[in-house]
Amino acid sequence: MTLLALDTATRATTVALCAPGAAPVEARDDPRPGERPRHATHLLPLAAGLLGQAGLDFSDVERIAVGVGPGTFTGLRIGLATARALAQARAIPLVAVSTAASLALGAWGLAVRESRELVVAAIDARRGEVFAAVWRVDREADPTVVLADPGGALIGPRAWRPEELAGILEELGRSALAAGDGAVAFRAAIDRSGALIPDDGSELHRVAATNHCRLAARLHDSAPGEVVPAYLRLPDAELGGHRNR
Repeated sequence: MTLLALDTATRATTVALCAPGAAPVEARDDPRPGERPRHATHLLPLAAGLLGQAGLDFSDVERIAVGVGPGTFTGLRIGLATARALAQARAIPLVAVSTAASLALGAWGLAVRESRELVVAAIDARRGEVFAAVWRVDREADPTVVLADPGGALIGPRAWRPEELAGILEELGRSALAAGDGAVAFRAAIDRSGALIPDDGSELHRVAATNHCRLAARLHDSAPGEVVPAYLRLPDAELGGHRNR
């Protein structure tokens, strides 16, 4: 079954094509530091380009996977709206993929090699916070099974102050690997927990839609209207309104 996977939960725009008999391929846009995300202008062209390279078009897509966060409000809204529109236009199923679980899947192999007991997906939530979730690393388990299970996380995704997250990791008393742009942004704080954080330029800090493909194989389909984003907190505009009351 030909699956198109996409994610706009972070500053990056990432798209992957998973076609029968071929390895997943990815196209992405990663803004440089200081540049604004380009989800709205790059998401569909990246998808169309991948399909074209494979000799396909949108009419050949049979399933769509979309990252539902946690992540930025605007990014998630763009990704979800695009995925829903494509699924509705083609009358094909949509599958919701946790962006945090996908990020953890990318880091799982290194966690096993480094004998780490926990893997932490950490996404920069801005305003001095990090969206993070924690999973136990089972060397014998298939990570796609563990990470596709909605109840499989030791600590489910939520917004943390970096110092809070570090404190929780210390309390758990287990060696951890932390990956994601949140781990990079708040390295100094998270480092205090003893967590291993790959070098800033490591691919493990980037959300990759190819990992969405791997998780989607373990997840159930949904109608487009049933897939909702994991915002975890109010958007900035609404938060500002609440503070001014």
